[in-house]
Amino acid sequence: MFVFTHFTKAASAIAMVSGLTLLVGLAPAIADGHEVGAKEYSISCQSCHGAKGLGDGEMAMHLNVRPSNLTLISKENDGVFPLLEVFQIIDGRQEVRGHGAEAMPVWGARYSEDIGDTYGPYGGEQVIRARVLELVFYLQSIQKM
Repeated sequence: MFVFTHFTKAASAIAMVSGLTLLVGLAPAIADGHEVGAKEYSISCQSCHGAKGLGDGEMAMHLNVRPSNLTLISKENDGVFPLLEVFQIIDGRQEVRGHGAEAMPVWGARYSEDIGDTYGPYGGEQVIRARVLELVFYLQSIQKM
């Protein structure tokens, strides 16, 4: 009984320290709130939409359709940021002009390839959706009225 109790207390202490370590590691992202989304933006969107989301990225002139100004999404929707619609466009459930018939071929596959089987058969989809959602929250944060 003593060994089991001692082991349980030790396991609890290790779990608590691990949890605190995880929270401390996430503190900068939690404090900023948009750090993860900003990073996703710089990797996936900036080359076409530009550093500030104005549609003036270095690849913009090579596209058949000019990239949209992502800072005006709310303004073009009567002052409301259409979170679900933006999520679906990024996620690939809604066709986007300029990206062809395949939805977001530039990075839809990248998300899947990046994670592979790391999170098991179901966890990968959750990670992909979390990354997309962080990007959507970042886009929401750069809106101009």
